[in-house]
Amino acid sequence: QVQLVESGGGLVQAGGSLRLSCAASGIMFSVNVMGWYRQAPGEQRELVATITPGGSTNYADSVKGRFTISRDNAKNTVYLQMNSLKPEDAAVYICNARGRSYTGAFDAWGQGTLVTVSS
Repeated sequence: QVQLVESGGGLVQAGGSLRLSCAASGIMFSVNVMGWYRQAPGEQRELVATITPGGSTNYADSVKGRFTISRDNAKNTVYLQMNSLKPEDAAVYICNARGRSYTGAFDAWGQGTLVTVSS
């Protein structure tokens, strides 16, 4: 079973920075796309950014130029560097990873880490 564990959330003032990390563990043959999503209270979960094993990235328009996603394939870990944070960035940030394990394809989600941005 693949598990994802996030870290790095917290409280930050508007304009500040945070770095989130998410490590995947378990028996995995391959990890394909990894990404970050977020969900604010009363809102639907939305894509923040994704990254392929080769480093191709995709960002939500609302975070382009401020957030940077990266990954360490050897550690099955994905990062999200968040700069110039705005109050509207406040949400639970949830890690996602897709790939193949000994039981077949997996689509795993973390528990989420809370990001609070004060104005």
